[in-house]
Amino acid sequence: MTPELEVKFRAVDLEKAKLDAAHPLPPHTVASLREKLNLEWTYHSNAIEGNTLSLRETKVVLEGITVGGKSIREHFEATNHRDAILYIEEIIAKKEPLSEWKIKHIHSFIVKGIDNEEAGQYRRENVTISGASTTPPHFLHLGEEMKRLISWNESAMQMNPIARAAELHTRFVQIHPFADGNGRIGRLLLNFELMKAGYPPAVIRKEQRLMYYDALDKACVTGVYDSVIRLVVDAVQRTLEAYLALLQPSPEIGPRSKPSSSPSFKM
Repeated sequence: MTPELEVKFRAVDLEKAKLDAAHPLPPHTVASLREKLNLEWTYHSNAIEGNTLSLRETKVVLEGITVGGKSIREHFEATNHRDAILYIEEIIAKKEPLSEWKIKHIHSFIVKGIDNEEAGQYRRENVTISGASTTPPHFLHLGEEMKRLISWNESAMQMNPIARAAELHTRFVQIHPFADGNGRIGRLLLNFELMKAGYPPAVIRKEQRLMYYDALDKACVTGVYDSVIRLVVDAVQRTLEAYLALLQPSPEIGPRSKPSSSPSFKM
């Protein structure tokens, strides 16, 4: 781990400590920011993969409105991603560990209505990743590779949670176990691990797409994950700053009084 990343980890943990000290958070603040973050997470994760819905269009699709000129697939990608977020929140609330079955279930959410026959199934053919310097493992080895991934994650609990989440994401994307949806699922797994550890979700923005792909490619080739970790820790920092900004008292109103109870920070 580089000194730069150590400094970033300390900065994030300082911001996280401020947020933890503010608990319990105002319920309406939590609800509004959760809605905002889940919208941005859905929009940016889908946009990275080529979905052309704008942020506002994604919002209205999630509200149940059809957007003219956009494909049915793009509508499903928005609502499916929202449902997948709700599912990982449920897993976190139950304090359940990651497993192959849960990853397959996340995949079922992501491709629902798009490719129901492949839902929850590892790919049954070999693939290449456009622009990548490495080739995913042979499809006959996917079961073994995924078991190894789960085992690695269980054995890496001593790592910094942000670094572990970023590396889990990268290792999953490198395996590329499904025919479709691997990027979205990888980012869901990234945030599953972050949120489970008490951190807010990291939203990789579509404007960072090239930087993000370059960082993933470098990590897959070299086994050095610093560039991916840097992107993730910066994204976590952005989310923490958004939370803390909403908690700042207005100069006209003065300090707020804490409610007697409110939802947990983990969404």
